[in-house]
Amino acid sequence: MMSRGVRIRLAAFVVLSAVGITYITATYLGLVDRITGSGHTITAKLPGSGGLFEGSEVTYRGYKIGKVTKMTPTTEGVDIEMHIEEEVELPTDASIHVHNLSAVGEQYLDFQPEDEDGPYAKDGTVFEGDESSLPVDEADLLVDLDDFVGSVDKESLRVLVEELGLLFGDTGRDLQALLDNGSIFIDEAAAHTDETVALLRDGLTVLRTQQGQRENIRSFARDLATVTAVLRGSDKDLRTVLSATPGAARELQKLLEELEPTLPVLLGDLVTVDQIVLANLAGLEQLLVTYPTLIAGGPTGSTADGFGHINLQFDYSVPPCTDGFLPPSQWRDPQDRTDAPYFRAKCNSPAPYVMRGPKYTPAARARGNASPPRVYSGAYDPATGLVPGLRDSQDRQMLFRQPGNLSVLGGDAWKWLLVGPVTR
Repeated sequence: MMSRGVRIRLAAFVVLSAVGITYITATYLGLVDRITGSGHTITAKLPGSGGLFEGSEVTYRGYKIGKVTKMTPTTEGVDIEMHIEEEVELPTDASIHVHNLSAVGEQYLDFQPEDEDGPYAKDGTVFEGDESSLPVDEADLLVDLDDFVGSVDKESLRVLVEELGLLFGDTGRDLQALLDNGSIFIDEAAAHTDETVALLRDGLTVLRTQQGQRENIRSFARDLATVTAVLRGSDKDLRTVLSATPGAARELQKLLEELEPTLPVLLGDLVTVDQIVLANLAGLEQLLVTYPTLIAGGPTGSTADGFGHINLQFDYSVPPCTDGFLPPSQWRDPQDRTDAPYFRAKCNSPAPYVMRGPKYTPAARARGNASPPRVYSGAYDPATGLVPGLRDSQDRQMLFRQPGNLSVLGGDAWKWLLVGPVTR
């Protein structure tokens, strides 16, 4: 038998529980707000309920601000009456959308204004919605999904499944490593958020640049495809080159090591020779153009005995020019390969010294550095057949002709070797 104190405590517990349950129920149904007069009531017109029901939540950009209190069917759709909290400032230009709260289909109504500027909703404000405000109907989704599945060719699907099985067969460890490394990559990116954001921003710049250069990239891809096609056709030769290259490289390295004491000296001397050739390039070109013609006419210009005779004589009646060169006391030791001050050596003596030297070339004469030469020494241009004039402003055209049989000239046939090729 319970004592009087226990009965009083049980009665108080029952009363408080009843009051609490009643208050919670009234709050959920919005009766408390109606009785206290807090909050305000607004209406949304939708072409359908979208799964909403009385008691569904109402949110402002995902934040709960009230509940659906009443739903009234109309000829155009459904009028949804909502009770929202008093302190909420809801812009009247907000769009309304019905979303799913969870996968089991609990819908809620969400307001999404473009900004937070007024005017704001108050008692009696009406919001208009359309088909875009409602989620996709489950029945339509299932019908569309059934149509999609029915449109897939079953034989192609079977082949796809088989190929996927071959693709992922025995790749469990590799896939696990890929996923693990992907997680590590994501963790590193999250730990370096600023650098990741900068990378994405710069990557966008790169992508825009590539979009602007898409024609050049496509041209490069086409040319690269051509190059790879040629390489594929020369696969055997490339393999031969690659297999023989290491041995050839070792032999070349060995040769260079053996030539190491003398090769630098040779290259240094070749630089000097190259500078001399470059300074006399016009004359060298003239020699290469004229010499083959002289040699071609040699056999027909032989003497009566049937042999061609070449006589080389050195005339020392005019001694070498020394004015304009370093005196012997200032000559460097031939073994001294260090850098020396630049000295422009040239012959300063007048005629008859070095009459065919560089100071008598057409360029030097044009600068007024020499008197007119005694012989015509313009450089022949094989492309145009012209030789720049010296004594006048007109270029002279030269014609090389193959001679006939010059043996009829007898002992004087050798003279053609000098005058024949340059006759006009």
